[in-house]
Amino acid sequence: MIDLSVASGFVIGLVFGAVDLLSGFCLMSSLRDMWTKSDTRKIRSFATAIAIAIIGTQILAGSGLVNISTSIYLQPSFSAPLIFFGGLLFGLGMVLANGCASRALVLLGKGNLRSLVVITIIGITAQMTLKGLIAPARIAFLDWTRTTPTAVSAPALLSTMGLDDTAARLIATLIASSALLIYAFSDKQFRRAYGQIAAGVIIGLLVVAGWVATGWLAADDFNPIPVASLTFVSPLADSVQYTMLSTGLTLNFGIALVAGVLIGSLVTATLTGRFELEGYTSVTHTGRSMAGAAFMGIGGAMAYGCSIGQGLTGVSTLAMPSFIALIGILCGAAFAIHSRTRLLAFAFR
Repeated sequence: MIDLSVASGFVIGLVFGAVDLLSGFCLMSSLRDMWTKSDTRKIRSFATAIAIAIIGTQILAGSGLVNISTSIYLQPSFSAPLIFFGGLLFGLGMVLANGCASRALVLLGKGNLRSLVVITIIGITAQMTLKGLIAPARIAFLDWTRTTPTAVSAPALLSTMGLDDTAARLIATLIASSALLIYAFSDKQFRRAYGQIAAGVIIGLLVVAGWVATGWLAADDFNPIPVASLTFVSPLADSVQYTMLSTGLTLNFGIALVAGVLIGSLVTATLTGRFELEGYTSVTHTGRSMAGAAFMGIGGAMAYGCSIGQGLTGVSTLAMPSFIALIGILCGAAFAIHSRTRLLAFAFR
């Protein structure tokens, strides 16, 4: 019998891989274009994806179709310093490696062999941080800084002000999604960038599809699986481990998602004539990429997600920790992009 969560993850990954390759959907390249070229089309596409994901996710949660409160993003206690620092490391790493975890996977599908090194290092360092050598330090810091606030999401925060749950969810969803969509479509260039608009809408819907797949379609009281959607750091760690020890492990949504993205990108690159083998151009290039990958693996594990996992999927739940992680990622990326020349000259002189 086919595991519905695995099959769904693979199909969602296929679509993500194709759309990402064709559109260049990536938070790092979006920020770089905005800060160095004054081109905001990609960042507005990312904002559109967040808005669509928020609307769809909150409809699922409000209707009771999917219980997102059991997801990793809405746990009752968390460490804000750990999540922020993890996001900071991830943001720095994605600039050094010239792309986030999901983008590296997509680029591998089009023949970029640098990305094979990047995703392997992300997987290994994430596993080290989650369960290996770095895990005791991470857990100790988590226990030391853990807090249990009265509200862990924007709707829950509004509920503490006297609103009922439905009204609080509706108001939070309308404010967040409207602000994002107004920002996105206030630019004439973006309104004419139909490909970027389509990419944002489709990827936002893929987040919703992930929740449906794990929280409703494959839900089984006798064999429960974690409610999850698009994210790449932990799935890359699981994929590396599964590749080595498949006989002792079980396929899951995340591993299938990774495989789907890789194959979707590969097929699309081949059909469109974009497949081309690429490698590193210098020792400096290699060192920078490897360092960035390690930062992403460690940071993504600390922050419980990447620029997609927290910046898109996590934010779709309107969870406070996800906003903290996203702020950390943006701060890390801003520092790396604006200080890149000096930073690299110091690190690799």
